[in-house]
Amino acid sequence: MAQNGVTALRYVGLAVPEFEAERRFMGGAWGLKETEAGSDLAWLSAEGSSEPHVLRLRRSEQRRLDVIAFAAADEASVDAMAQRLGAAGVKLISEPRALDAPGGGYGFRFFDLDGRPIEVSANVVERAARQLDRGESIPATLSHVVLHTPDVKKAVDFYVQHLGFRVSDWLGEFMCFLRCNSIHHCLAFLPGPPTLNHAAFEMRDVDEMMRGVGRLLRQDVVLGWGPGRHVAGNNAFSYFLSPSGAVVEYTAEVERVDDATWRATTYAPGPDITDQWGTGSIDGRGPQKLGHAAIDPGLWQAPPI
Repeated sequence: MAQNGVTALRYVGLAVPEFEAERRFMGGAWGLKETEAGSDLAWLSAEGSSEPHVLRLRRSEQRRLDVIAFAAADEASVDAMAQRLGAAGVKLISEPRALDAPGGGYGFRFFDLDGRPIEVSANVVERAARQLDRGESIPATLSHVVLHTPDVKKAVDFYVQHLGFRVSDWLGEFMCFLRCNSIHHCLAFLPGPPTLNHAAFEMRDVDEMMRGVGRLLRQDVVLGWGPGRHVAGNNAFSYFLSPSGAVVEYTAEVERVDDATWRATTYAPGPDITDQWGTGSIDGRGPQKLGHAAIDPGLWQAPPI
């Protein structure tokens, strides 16, 4: 396991042709707040998070994952990771440098083993998080991202070896949950062509998650899968499709773990593991309503910003 590894998930960057519709949805019904924007770029924060942004949207003719950004403890850790990755033959997009995104900081980008752009940064200026009102039912923070990969074990080994992730749990041999701090998972892998499966935003508890689900339903946003509760991570979930077709999740009560005592479990895959309540697939379709994975067209291509 790598030393000087990542410490948190910062933000996800998406490129979408439906830029204006995605901005209105994520900054409106979904419950994020647009903090900075231009004609082709928008940054959105979660009101309960001190991260300057948890989502970046870019106008593009091509729908793709632009970047997944993680935090490091300090500039020395950023430098150590960049040096370690370069020495291992990992393709760097940029060397460590001052960043010009909202919040600034010091960081670099590289391609992971599947060609996804990844950013690691430190010394980003935090924003003032707001204390949410009880029952406000908007995301408090960005929780995790789930990715498809042709070789789950190889992807897990890459993130453990190079970025210091720890394995929290497995579903059989086909899905793995990884953590970089006490949160059960901020990253997970599923088999399939390299692409983003979904991005999840965490509410403070199940009651607020359900209030958020109800708010979206009243605005005629179609519920894709849920509400239910997973076993690995013990988190409640509800999945939706954004206007661009991205799968986004409301989640709550993601398990917090103690590194000193936690032991990874391998669960036998089954409907009671993916949804211990048994409520998420009452229409008989479950996650199939969310579509099927297709290879990301932006692999091995650095985003322009």
